[in-house]
Amino acid sequence: MGRYQVCVYAIAKNEEKFVDRWMDSMREADLIVVTDTGSTDGTVEKLRGRGAVVFTEEVKPWRFDVARNLSLDHIPAVADICVCTDLDEVFSPGWREHLEQAWQPDTNTARYLYNWSHRPDGSPDMQFYYSKIHSRKGFRWRYPVHEYLYYNGTPLQKTVYADSVVLDHYPDPEKSRGSYLPLLETAVRENPEDDRMCYYLGREYLYLGRFPDCIKTLKRHLSLPASTWAEERCASMRWIAKSYHRLGKDREAYSWYLRAAAEAPHLRDPYVELAQAAYEKKDWLTSFFAAEKALSIREKSKTYVNMGYSWDHTPDDLCAIACYRLGFLERSAEHARKALELSPGNERLKNNLRLIEQALSK
Repeated sequence: MGRYQVCVYAIAKNEEKFVDRWMDSMREADLIVVTDTGSTDGTVEKLRGRGAVVFTEEVKPWRFDVARNLSLDHIPAVADICVCTDLDEVFSPGWREHLEQAWQPDTNTARYLYNWSHRPDGSPDMQFYYSKIHSRKGFRWRYPVHEYLYYNGTPLQKTVYADSVVLDHYPDPEKSRGSYLPLLETAVRENPEDDRMCYYLGREYLYLGRFPDCIKTLKRHLSLPASTWAEERCASMRWIAKSYHRLGKDREAYSWYLRAAAEAPHLRDPYVELAQAAYEKKDWLTSFFAAEKALSIREKSKTYVNMGYSWDHTPDDLCAIACYRLGFLERSAEHARKALELSPGNERLKNNLRLIEQALSK
């Protein structure tokens, strides 16, 4: 079919409703292998009916890394490129051709654009570059949740950017993430010095509204010797700041947002989140400063998550509101127009621009 033998592999459980869409997307591969971990609906039968090779294996106690390694083990040794996806994910058509154009004989990992979430109009929201495409040998999955593909082979790992390969995520809103917290707590107990799992545990506490636990855990993350990745340290500081803000401790929140911005000055996210926190406190000067700093950053990160609200109308909207409150009406109008360009159907933005222009006319 192409220059390389390409195999898609996945794990699944009770995902019958996604099978047709997923198989349509993955059919550009030479082989599709799925490890079913206990479906009670028609997932297995439907996958086999569509041409997938399906293995059924129980994983107890449940761990994502064990399940993914079982699935990886079912890929034939002759495969050149292994593509790991989930059934709630969809590639843009033509992905295989783009992948093969980027792949070289000595490549063993490819990074590609992953749209983790979408806005109501279907446009991408949260984005980052994924790396779940890899060569057959030398890779294993690690960690019970937020599992990571680890390479211990030879030669040295060589990664290519397959920029034209785009994977979209359409999660099942009915699926619970209730298993994440116990799995993360297990991971931290297994390896207390692991910075990755400590970070994810702290973030999970934030999601659950356990703000003191989030602050404590992420401060510990920042103190770990292995915690050296500036962009993830920045994220830790942002979640600490957000937790302090939710606890009503805005002085601490501001301080941590500024620390986050200093840690990774090429990211918009800490500035936009600071601008939003200041907006909620009607601190217009800080909101203006932070939103303008965010807008001065022109390029998205290729190595970390890009939050959708940092790259949509939000920074210009916050800047327009702050400028209006500060009496900078011409600058307010400029940002309001830009915000509306980025979200032309937004009635609130239309009304804001109308009010600003009326003030200018006076």
